[in-house]
Amino acid sequence: MWSVDADHRLLSVMRDCGTDPRVAAAARALSFSGEHGALWLTAGLGGALADRARRGAWLRATALIAAAQLASMGVKRVVRRPRPPVRARPPLVRTAGRHSFPSSHASSAVAAAVVFGALGPAGRHVVPPLAAAMCVSRLVAGVHYPTDVAAGALLGGLTARLGAKWMRGTHV
Repeated sequence: MWSVDADHRLLSVMRDCGTDPRVAAAARALSFSGEHGALWLTAGLGGALADRARRGAWLRATALIAAAQLASMGVKRVVRRPRPPVRARPPLVRTAGRHSFPSSHASSAVAAAVVFGALGPAGRHVVPPLAAAMCVSRLVAGVHYPTDVAAGALLGGLTARLGAKWMRGTHV
């Protein structure tokens, strides 16, 4: 059984990884690019522009990423879990809000991994490792507990899977 103490211990271990300047820079870059799902939404719109034959699928995929982002923001407003306290090390990044659960970065990243993976081999091979790195970056940055990231990932994956048939243009 996972405990609050385990959440704090793992967060502390991950945050300590951010003492390496290269790791900290990567965590900051991923956190910045994932703010409000920007990286994934931009990639989806870029795919829609580049792949005219599947423009509708790309736009629906992008809408599912936005839906995962919005769903996580809605859950945050209900749960209202505060971000991890600043102890020995301050967070590496500033956050757009003060609530932590679930991680919106994780929601949009995992939704992107699912929907872009369904659109082709590049999405299946490139996006999942980048999405995983984005999820980990939130722990290294010290702005989410592991359970925040896990819940965000679950919410993003569920949102994308529920909309998969719609995204492909088939009936539910």
